[in-house]
Amino acid sequence: MHYFNASRRNDVKMSKSRQGGSYEGRRGHGKGFKRYPVEVGEELDVEITECSPKEEGIAKVQGLVIYVPNAKTGNHVKIKIIHIDGNTAKAEIVN
Repeated sequence: MHYFNASRRNDVKMSKSRQGGSYEGRRGHGKGFKRYPVEVGEELDVEITECSPKEEGIAKVQGLVIYVPNAKTGNHVKIKIIHIDGNTAKAEIVN
């Protein structure tokens, strides 16, 4: 049986091109990988499917939860993304 020798990990070197852990690399150039399905400032037409405990409307875009103040369940609204944080976003209704 072979056991992993932790001291040997120091022998393995990462190439400089693989450091950073992102598809975009250090300068933002890359393979087109997007971290979120929406961007700040983007306008979308969405349906409010739920209501949060804070009474904000909730819409989902490709799994991203978007909180929309002053929206009610069942409304179809046009929103503008104003903030993205983790797996949630905040938006405002636009006319």
